[in-house]
Amino acid sequence: FSPAVFPLSCVVQNYSWGKVGLESEVAKLVASGDPLVQIQPDQPYAELWMGAHPRGDALIRDNRIPQKTLGQWIADNPACLGAKVKDTFQGQLPFLFKVLSVNTALSVQAHPNKELAAKLHAQFPEHYPDANHKPEMAIALTPFEGMCGFRPVEEIVSFLQNVPELRALIGEVAAEQLERSGSDDPRGVSAALRVCFTRLMKSEKKFFVDQLNMLVKRISQEAAEGKDTSGSNGDLLLRLHSQYPGDIGCFTIYFLNLVRLEPGEALFLGANEPHAYLHGDCVEIMACSDNTVRAGLTPKFIDVLTLCEMLNYTPAPSSSKIFPAAQSQLDPHVYLYDPPVPDFTIMRIEIPTSIKLYLISAMDSASILLVIQGTAVGTSTAAASEMSLQRGSVLFISANESISLHLSSPDGMLLFRACCLL
Repeated sequence: FSPAVFPLSCVVQNYSWGKVGLESEVAKLVASGDPLVQIQPDQPYAELWMGAHPRGDALIRDNRIPQKTLGQWIADNPACLGAKVKDTFQGQLPFLFKVLSVNTALSVQAHPNKELAAKLHAQFPEHYPDANHKPEMAIALTPFEGMCGFRPVEEIVSFLQNVPELRALIGEVAAEQLERSGSDDPRGVSAALRVCFTRLMKSEKKFFVDQLNMLVKRISQEAAEGKDTSGSNGDLLLRLHSQYPGDIGCFTIYFLNLVRLEPGEALFLGANEPHAYLHGDCVEIMACSDNTVRAGLTPKFIDVLTLCEMLNYTPAPSSSKIFPAAQSQLDPHVYLYDPPVPDFTIMRIEIPTSIKLYLISAMDSASILLVIQGTAVGTSTAAASEMSLQRGSVLFISANESISLHLSSPDGMLLFRACCLL
């Protein structure tokens, strides 16, 4: 008998932008999932990687299984992926599931589509480590803030008129072109937007640092005098500038939508969509890739030319960025986040207090189950023994296997299940 359902011990990434110590949802989940783990109070706990990515391959917590990591186990048991998934994704788990705890902003970035990814990887393998696309989706666990996609043009124009420092960087010609572009000509609008954003991102370092310092000084004074700085997006500017002083990314707040998610709300980021996470905790799922084109709010390699070339310059209101969950027709406790890409789907499973026995149903895809709240004992014909599940537990479930949860918590359970529905 070889178990096909087993618990995982997942890799933590301590990136500097993460929340620190037990402020971090990642740290809290890890600590409650494994009581032996010591959380360092001054260490950032940014990401928890649940999957088989070579830079963060989960360890198998079942000593009856000879393979040490999930990646090794899948390589030896590719049928666990499900027939369609195995064939479509060449025997690889197609997604990486994560929890993120964001304290300071992540870089302004976008992820290439497959065609561009292949080209970038061929040209600059040191910066673009693979040839895959990287769509991703984030679902808020706590109130979550990010920037995503270009704002409606009238909002950008309003900032161009209220923020002279921004207008100086973009130049009068480009600013006027955007102001004149009419909503009846979407291609003209996108072209004007591309020119403005590219001019901003390619500004001379000394020039934009001077303008940024002037802007920060002006807004700080206005704020100190009790004036309303919202016309210059003052609060966010000062916050980002305090995190990344002198960074061109501070100006992107005038172009990109600010999106606020409540717990359970999601953001789907397709290829070429500019975005930056700002603050909060979320679960995230993405295609298994590391390809990121960055252009600001970061000490890492930035590739402004590629970014400005590749972006989707379609303006849209921030409300349009929130991706809706659909209640499952088969099970009212399941909410599906099923984006327009084949690589991944997430299910949010909310089990109410009244239910004491719940079936995590079989599907034709490998899946990874994360417990956010509640406790249960899990049993499965494919598991070596009973599994005790609590906040922070992570299980790998092979295709076509199910788990019975015997709930023991007074307040029900909240689970997320990542899978691939082809």
